[in-house]
Amino acid sequence: MARGVAATTVRALRHRNFRLFFAGQIVSVTGTWMESVAQSWLVYRLTGSSMLLGAITFALQIPVLLFSPLGGHLADRFSRRSIIIATQAASMVIALVLSWLTLTGRVHIWVLMVMAALLGIVNAFDVPARQSFLVEMVGREDMINAIALNSTMFNLARMVGPAMAGLLVARFGEGWCFFANGISYAAVIAGLLSMRLEPFAPPARTGSALGNIRDGFRYVAATSPIRDLLLQLACLSFFGYPVTVLMPVFAGRIFGKGSQGYGLLASSIGLGACTGALLLASRRDVQGLSRWLALAGAGFSLSLAAFSACRLFPVSCALLFFAGFSMMVQVGASNTLIQSMAPEAYRGRVMSLYSMVLIGISPLGAMAAGVEAEWFGAPWTLAVGAVASAGAAGMFAWRLPRFRKAARELLPL
Repeated sequence: MARGVAATTVRALRHRNFRLFFAGQIVSVTGTWMESVAQSWLVYRLTGSSMLLGAITFALQIPVLLFSPLGGHLADRFSRRSIIIATQAASMVIALVLSWLTLTGRVHIWVLMVMAALLGIVNAFDVPARQSFLVEMVGREDMINAIALNSTMFNLARMVGPAMAGLLVARFGEGWCFFANGISYAAVIAGLLSMRLEPFAPPARTGSALGNIRDGFRYVAATSPIRDLLLQLACLSFFGYPVTVLMPVFAGRIFGKGSQGYGLLASSIGLGACTGALLLASRRDVQGLSRWLALAGAGFSLSLAAFSACRLFPVSCALLFFAGFSMMVQVGASNTLIQSMAPEAYRGRVMSLYSMVLIGISPLGAMAAGVEAEWFGAPWTLAVGAVASAGAAGMFAWRLPRFRKAARELLPL
């Protein structure tokens, strides 16, 4: 019984190409989380400003909102593997330059802003291609499991990376975290180059890039289940994700735990998210996922509200575990449903809109949260976000019967 469940949970790994991708991503994404934690701590150490923590996240993620539609167009027109290789190589260069600037004492807040913006532009092209590339590696029959395992890998790295970064920053400084991240991109590039894929057949070119982008927007606007999922993710991104932006404030100012405490808080979210992703990976189909979404929205709101009021560090870590679990179920289930409903011809453009609402909108929320935290404090800011997230979850639950009825025309629920 247990062996059968385990085989079901990791069934996408039977595909050689996905195994190569998965192994490389574990190394690379761990490095990315190390850099993310080190960069946030460096900003906080240099400035002590929660507003600038929001600003650095804004600089990193706002390019995704601006350029993802173009990234989605390219993902539907060109080899997705080639796009990912190019974006990973560019990310490697950015990380190594940032490491050199930090280790040589040339880093300043404006330098961090510029490097974050450059990485954000790269991510705007990387995320749509990477998300839509999954089906090429495993086929439609194992796509659901591949999405969940990809999320599991991402959150395992989210759990391990911050803890490693906390130790590395405390002993050697932030620059070596940036260097480790730069080197880690070699693993995913090597995996991509080793894959055996069918020769890429370019689709027939119809219309301009702008026309294809507009066509993608029209498709999503006319497809109510995908539109509803993206709207819910937009609310989560704006009101819920600032919890990660404000972690250095809680670790340093409220709990007095320093960079290692920050690593533990971030890892608690990652452990919860990893657990949620494994739960999704154990599923064989999409039956009932819409109900999971409604319950996860309520669980995230309650966890976030409780964390905002808690002053006991171990209890706060536990609450962040549940927040991470609920967040992952929302994001992973939404990704699964969207990719299951989206036709192949629109997959890149649909996933570019997914990137926009999940990553591109969050800097607006991060900036608003940074300003609010500067004036009213981080706990109050998260409490307001919890109330807003609860409202969005309640709205989705209210619309659930209509959502399920429309979605049945696209997939079995």
